[in-house]
Amino acid sequence: MRERDVIKFLGEKLPIGDDCAILSLGKTNLLLTTDMLHRQTDFPEGMTPYTMGWRAIAVSLSDIAAMGGKPLGVVIALGAPEFDKEFLEELLDGALACCDACETKLIGGDTDRHSELTIVTTALGRAQKPVLRSGARPEELVCVTGDLGRTAAALELLKAKEYEQANELLRFMPRLREGQALAPLASSMIDISDGLARSLYQLGEASNVGFHIDATAIPFALEVEELARDQDEIFEMGLFFGEDFELLFTLPQEKLFEARRACEFTVIGRVVSKNEGITMQLGLERVVLPDRGYEH
Repeated sequence: MRERDVIKFLGEKLPIGDDCAILSLGKTNLLLTTDMLHRQTDFPEGMTPYTMGWRAIAVSLSDIAAMGGKPLGVVIALGAPEFDKEFLEELLDGALACCDACETKLIGGDTDRHSELTIVTTALGRAQKPVLRSGARPEELVCVTGDLGRTAAALELLKAKEYEQANELLRFMPRLREGQALAPLASSMIDISDGLARSLYQLGEASNVGFHIDATAIPFALEVEELARDQDEIFEMGLFFGEDFELLFTLPQEKLFEARRACEFTVIGRVVSKNEGITMQLGLERVVLPDRGYEH
């Protein structure tokens, strides 16, 4: 089964579908999320232990951000064939640095022997009114924070042995501040872990809408434009590769000015009816955006 088939199967039996599980608690809501990273898929040659630790924390905090939440703490579980003190120290330094940057705490975890380096992080947060994936409505704006394609560019730099620049790109900052600022304004939100194209389809499925995107408005990372050989490769790195962890959200047009004052983002399109599908304006042509993206 493909990853999306597994998620669809689980969704028929479990209450899943947003970036975090929501647990009501008094007058607020707790947000709970967990992520698994491992050597073969997530830690390519040249990624430092510090970056591994940072990234392991950041991917879970990005889920909290996508719900408009504030993190309360993170736990981490580490499995490895063997444990090296120097490796562990650097990994922990990266994890703690990410927690500090995001104003949260690493509060515990577990270790175990494992055939492959594997890191599992679980983050807890809270939100007065979590932003779901299911609130987008036709005529609203489609927006994204930051620039796209950073991880794809980082992997190209790793191949070129430009390790310092690559690791810097891989240590992304979870958009917690932006998520919290947008929470009262955005109608739907998701973090871009599977690529912009796939994330649009996920958002569209949850909200029962379509999207029309302007290709000229998409904010690609400078490194993507420097490394890509042509426009097709720019699209491949920025639309389909994934692992960007920016926030993709929809916004009622009347809230645009207020949102602009709250944080920085780019308007890349608009919400349309479901029967119009998910398309992109490419010059004079309106093309269907393929439902393709990163899969574990």
